[in-house]
Amino acid sequence: MSKTLFRFGVSIPEDLIGKFDRLIEKRGYANRSEAIRDLIRDALVQETVGAPNATVMGALTLVYSHHTHDLGERLTEMQHRDYAATVSTLHVHLDRDNCLEVVILKGRASRVKKIADKLISMRGVKHGKLTLTTA
Repeated sequence: MSKTLFRFGVSIPEDLIGKFDRLIEKRGYANRSEAIRDLIRDALVQETVGAPNATVMGALTLVYSHHTHDLGERLTEMQHRDYAATVSTLHVHLDRDNCLEVVILKGRASRVKKIADKLISMRGVKHGKLTLTTA
């Protein structure tokens, strides 16, 4: 990380800066600079993960009913099929009927997204969401 800091001015309407300051306080940032740095970093990560050949890490969350016939086994089989991209899996019993599975995936963005789409679209999956990041 660079040790040189650059200062620059930004013109922002009063109502927008007020909303931003409330967000900063709510999230616990020390100052506007820290918040702006995080926004810039996030924008850069999103730009990178949008490239199909970018190497990414993904956290895929799935919620499903464990009563759905053989869904758990089918999810596991799909992960074994893509074992090189499947880094880890966490299984949590949410309640008597529902499970949460978190699958950590690694690889090219296009491949990780394709695997996630296959898992999310399986019959019996109630909700799924993929969050991508880079180093």
